[in-house]
Amino acid sequence: MEILINQHAIEVNSYKLDDIEEKRLIILDFKVTHEEYHDVTTLLYENNFDVKVPNEDIEFQATIQNYWTSFTNLYKEGAVGDFHVELIEK
Repeated sequence: MEILINQHAIEVNSYKLDDIEEKRLIILDFKVTHEEYHDVTTLLYENNFDVKVPNEDIEFQATIQNYWTSFTNLYKEGAVGDFHVELIEK
């Protein structure tokens, strides 16, 4: 499934939408390749996101609540890492 974060398409392995204290929380798990690493991390450093789930007609403004990545050297050609990102509605 494709999720748009600031109009950047991310193909997620899984996502979950929750509500916390009347704010939406979207939990995303996805793979990042060596080639995508710079673009994805630059995007996440912005920490001010327009989140869209086109298939679900969901759209909201969010910031990072939590994230982690696998211990993978994504500077190495051919490497793929796991990203887990939790975005909470502003």
